[in-house]
Amino acid sequence: MHRLRYVVSGMVQGVGFRWFVLREAHRLELRGWVTNLEDGSVEVVAEGPETRLGELEAALKRGPRVAQVRDVAKSPVPPDVQLSNFFDIR
Repeated sequence: MHRLRYVVSGMVQGVGFRWFVLREAHRLELRGWVTNLEDGSVEVVAEGPETRLGELEAALKRGPRVAQVRDVAKSPVPPDVQLSNFFDIR
């Protein structure tokens, strides 16, 4: 299992981006959460097999139809906190 943090910037708030991420994460059977940040970006922390995280990253770069993704920054996250068995919106 791998755990990654993504920060997605662009026009990604107010366009259903978190719900898009939730659906993709459930489809990929990932654990973690997604939240809006004060600077207008969206943060995603996801845990799962490397190949499925790669699929999530591709989806984040695409976003929902009305979003305009400018950048997706990725960084590893240490497994210091137990994630629930499902993906959640915060």
